[in-house]
Amino acid sequence: MTRFVGVADMIEWISRRGAETIMTEMADTIESDFRRWESFDKTHRIASHTPFGVIELMPVSDPDVYAFKYVNGHPFNPARGFQTVTAFGVLADVHNGYPVFLAEMTVLTALRTAATSAMVARRLARSDSTTMAMIGAGSQAEFQALAFRGVLGISRLRIYDVDPAASEKFVRNLASRGFDITVCSSASEAAAGADIVTTCTADKAVAQVLTDAEVVPGMHINTIGGDCPGKTELDPRILERGPVFVEYAPQTRIEGEIQNVAPDFPVTEFWQVLTGAAVGRTSPEQVTIFDSVGFAIEDFAALRHVRADLVGTGLGEDIDLVAAPEDPKDLFGFTTSPVPVG
Repeated sequence: MTRFVGVADMIEWISRRGAETIMTEMADTIESDFRRWESFDKTHRIASHTPFGVIELMPVSDPDVYAFKYVNGHPFNPARGFQTVTAFGVLADVHNGYPVFLAEMTVLTALRTAATSAMVARRLARSDSTTMAMIGAGSQAEFQALAFRGVLGISRLRIYDVDPAASEKFVRNLASRGFDITVCSSASEAAAGADIVTTCTADKAVAQVLTDAEVVPGMHINTIGGDCPGKTELDPRILERGPVFVEYAPQTRIEGEIQNVAPDFPVTEFWQVLTGAAVGRTSPEQVTIFDSVGFAIEDFAALRHVRADLVGTGLGEDIDLVAAPEDPKDLFGFTTSPVPVG
């Protein structure tokens, strides 16, 4: 049998534990898997692009567990009553190939994306950071705010979205959570006075939602909206302001902010910072940039985190996903046998 965690159980888990607590703990799980980066069999995601959006498979494996995530990105979906991103994921036993865990990942991806951003910022942002600008107040925004508070103690938020309704939604959702929130009239206003700037926009375009003039010494830039070819958020000049850190360089060069610069533009894969193979922030005045596009190891970590955390909670169910004939060589005979009742 395969353990399945659907939407209702995922929401109940978050209700019981709290999103901020989950993401704070998940950041440690993701970091532990990044530290063993070299033990994974890795590849960039497999993408199918259409005029409507993109559908992707994100596979990765260590010596014992294989994982993949199915995920879409359709930026025009909200106008049609659909979500921009939906997803599900699987863990399988490498030794026999059987899927052992299946979970919804629309919500889980939101948790893991924010947990990853905060995990990286814990090493790259200034330790005295208190204020984060949020440029883009869509589906990921609240998760980012809660993760950054849980991991870094961020308490002041300056937000901007081209859609005032999105900002109103953000304030409504977090009004009782103890943040000091300022709604701004432009990205420039939001970035002013921020220690960390998170850009998270959905338009599939080569955009500049943050310009070079808005970047000041000491700022950490967490860019998570650029995640496919032809979709970026930063003025390319920003990439010259300080070191650029990425997840998996072969994928980021196709999809990230660095798709707009030379193929040999220098970047550092973040796992190297965690293992001591490379340095992170070197001074309080340095500008640091995390060019995040999302990578399969983060999904691997998120799936194993929720699987372990749900043990003994009563959440999730076993489903009959894999045919299991009594004689493994007689699959046809299995199809002609009476179906067990109950």
